[in-house]
Amino acid sequence: MENPEQLAERKSLKLRCITGAVYILVLAVFFILKIFVSELFFDGLILIFAFFGTGEMLRAFGNKLHISQKIVVIFFALAVIATYAVGDFYYTKVLGIGLPGQDITEARGRNYSMHLTFIVLIAGMAVLASLLVFSHRHVTLESTGYAFLCYAYPSFFLLVLTVCNHLYYYSELAVMLVFIVAPFADSFAFLFGRLFGKKLPAKLAPNISPNKTIVGGFGGLVGGAIGAIVIFFMYYGIMQLDNIGAAPQFIRDIAISPVNLVFFLGLGILAAAFSQFGDLVESAIKRKLGIKDMGKILPGHGGVLDRIDSSLYAGLIICIALVGKLMLLG
Repeated sequence: MENPEQLAERKSLKLRCITGAVYILVLAVFFILKIFVSELFFDGLILIFAFFGTGEMLRAFGNKLHISQKIVVIFFALAVIATYAVGDFYYTKVLGIGLPGQDITEARGRNYSMHLTFIVLIAGMAVLASLLVFSHRHVTLESTGYAFLCYAYPSFFLLVLTVCNHLYYYSELAVMLVFIVAPFADSFAFLFGRLFGKKLPAKLAPNISPNKTIVGGFGGLVGGAIGAIVIFFMYYGIMQLDNIGAAPQFIRDIAISPVNLVFFLGLGILAAAFSQFGDLVESAIKRKLGIKDMGKILPGHGGVLDRIDSSLYAGLIICIALVGKLMLLG
């Protein structure tokens, strides 16, 4: 017969599975809309993440921030992402800049979405700093530092994910890698921890997250590698159903070159490592603030940030790797 602790753990695991399934379904729906309708739909999902994630950060800091700082943070956190998403869509889809056949140097020079985004990003920082003048009695240097952190995390990472969503090449691949590799890494880390944690109890980061073990971290790397290989063969299968000869060169490379399997494998392991580090970063923030979860909106998971924390850092390294690969291909 199960004791109360076992019953509570089983109930929590059941809730976590149900919430996880709904989360995957939502991702799948927005991903399909991205492919067949417009990437702006997935931008909308990223904005939802930014709204709830930034809100959770602000609530976690509570009265350490003045209301004026909270308003500025939430406004510019969303504005930065929206500026890039709408700007890039306008330049590429409405004006047609960067379409096949155009001079790529000219196209890059005429797409000002990144310039506008950078201006908005700096404007947010400038307004936060200006509150030291306009709300001098209520705003301190300490609260300004907290506000800068809430402004940067998670919105700057989600801005990178927005860049992934708007890549001319590799866009679908980048999004798939972020939202498949990170969950694979999380799942295998949990599985390895449950199976081998008692025999190999060495902790990964005992002062930050006592429940995470080194063997669980290794399982996360295995999961990331498996997730990347799954994506590789998904792409390979799609190319077999289509006319490979008519596909862009970079897709043909993925389908027929063994080197790309190694690239996928290495990127999966690297993304899994970064995803686990992202989880530790948020655990460190929560420990510093003395809270268990960032929110309660997702039963069994906590808040939105508790769900996407690993994807934030995974998205960063995936974006760097794929943009670097694209630059090398010319």
